[in-house]
Amino acid sequence: MEFWEAKKLHEMTTEEWESLCDNCGKCCLHKLEDEKTGEIHFTSVVCDLIDLKTCRCTRYSERTQKVPTCLDLKQHDFAQFNWLPSTCAYRLLADGEALPGWHPLVSGKPASTHNAGISIRSYAMKESDVDRVEDHIIKWLK
Repeated sequence: MEFWEAKKLHEMTTEEWESLCDNCGKCCLHKLEDEKTGEIHFTSVVCDLIDLKTCRCTRYSERTQKVPTCLDLKQHDFAQFNWLPSTCAYRLLADGEALPGWHPLVSGKPASTHNAGISIRSYAMKESDVDRVEDHIIKWLK
């Protein structure tokens, strides 16, 4: 049994926790909430700290200081994070679901997320290149 199958999220070591990230970059996309319905809408606009080739934060250890709205997921309760993408390992495990076959921990291949077309690599644009985030809502991402 693998660690992610045997442990709850709060029981994982820092190394185990960090290895769950599949480097899709979706959590770094800007999201907009409909004030009337509470529905979360993903956009194709991403934080300027993201490397669009690797879909990893270039300033990960200091991201919450550089970007005050950036959240450290380990410091929060997952029940309130309905904005995490449905493919997110943290959300899947919190909901009692298995990791998908393309996840690097399952496939054993670091690039499997990108190869499966799960990452933001092919469509994301940096926030500094965009005038209005609301013009870049993507309806197909959940």
